[in-house]
Amino acid sequence: MKSKFLLLGAAACIMGMTSCKNEAEENAKRTVDTYAAYVDSVSNVAVADAKANWDAINERSEQQLVEAKAALAALKDKTAAEEKVMAAEAKYTEWKSEVEAAVAADSDPKAALRNALFGEGKVGADMKFDWVNKDNIHATYQNFIHTVENNKDKYTREDWDEIKVLYEALDTRKNVVEKEGLSSEDNMKIAGLKVKFAPMLKVNRVGEKTQENADAKK
Repeated sequence: MKSKFLLLGAAACIMGMTSCKNEAEENAKRTVDTYAAYVDSVSNVAVADAKANWDAINERSEQQLVEAKAALAALKDKTAAEEKVMAAEAKYTEWKSEVEAAVAADSDPKAALRNALFGEGKVGADMKFDWVNKDNIHATYQNFIHTVENNKDKYTREDWDEIKVLYEALDTRKNVVEKEGLSSEDNMKIAGLKVKFAPMLKVNRVGEKTQENADAKK
């Protein structure tokens, strides 16, 4: 009889452990699903609306990400859940960069111009172009110069001053990239773009400055 009770007790313990384990797995799955659902929801919020409450949104997302990654440890088969967390994190990071670029633009009026010329968040107030390399420098010059050309009638004198500083910073980066394997073909293409851009920059800067002085005398 004693053996029977021991067996029943052992069976109950095993069932209890299995139940707890299953419950832990279900909780872990829910935590992962909650994070993925949150990212799907928040990434649909308009950037303009997200800016107003950005610190709280980002703090909540970071906390849910920590919880989701911690929950993975409770899963026997983590593959699907890990992929879901990674996909959600990547989606959030992309949206986050857009919001932070917009927040930066509000605090730094020149950020909007930099974003238009080089892409969201690529160049900050520090004017660093470390992301420019031998593989993308030609496209970077091309996009920069074509964007300026297409919008030249919209720029103020301050904009042209900023464009000049950005152009010189990009040229400085080019000097580094030339030593890192920039192809002769791309170098020649960039030279052609620079020949086209230099007079446009000079004429428009002088023109805006002249207009500004004329307006000041009125």
